[in-house]
Amino acid sequence: MEDLTYGLIKKSLDASALRQKVIANNISNINTKNFKRSDVVFEDILKDKLGDGELTDSVEPEVVKDSSTSMREDGNNVDIDYEMTNMAANEILYNTMITQLNTKYSILRYSIEEGSK
Repeated sequence: MEDLTYGLIKKSLDASALRQKVIANNISNINTKNFKRSDVVFEDILKDKLGDGELTDSVEPEVVKDSSTSMREDGNNVDIDYEMTNMAANEILYNTMITQLNTKYSILRYSIEEGSK
């Protein structure tokens, strides 16, 4: 039997790790001419799949390129303030998921220890 909570936490951590890499790539290319930033789409896909009653195994984060125009003359659309805000939000999400995972393991450990008495 699949543990839905564990699966959701694992997928969220995978998406958060991917998002961190994408944000770091955006920041590292802030001075690259005609570079277009990318973003990770996960929460909307998860919401759609869960709404359709599908299991979380079929949900994968996707990297999408933001082809919107830029205010800069070099065609680059990376905004450092936006990227830093996304990085901070991603860190909060990651830490929250780690806390949830630790709580889940604590409950499991408690159940095993109490069950053996």
